[in-house]
Amino acid sequence: MEVPEDLRYTKEHEWVRHEGNAVTIGISDYAQTELGDIVFVELPEPGAELSQSDEMGVVESVKAASDYYAPVSGKVVERNDALSDSPELINKDPYGDGWIVKIEISDEHELHGLLTAAEYEGILEE
Repeated sequence: MEVPEDLRYTKEHEWVRHEGNAVTIGISDYAQTELGDIVFVELPEPGAELSQSDEMGVVESVKAASDYYAPVSGKVVERNDALSDSPELINKDPYGDGWIVKIEISDEHELHGLLTAAEYEGILEE
């Protein structure tokens, strides 16, 4: 199970890459493995204002559908439209081409509440 050290995580299995005043968000390797073959991803609209923990969309697989949530508050500035035609990118490359959305952060302090890689690995071991 891959858990990159340079990312932050949520208990709901989203990952966050902080880049300036924005973050890139996706679902973890663990989450995509548990879901199985992903067949659809509901993407939030660019410009949408989100609060931390708001539902952003749904990831559907052949086994289940799972909501994913905003790890931080902010405005959607970009979404990975490639997932509309190729949702399996999340299975193939969850931390690269399988990213889901980019959000301009409205409260950087929320980043401090996210899990480190070591903390996230601890949750996976439970």
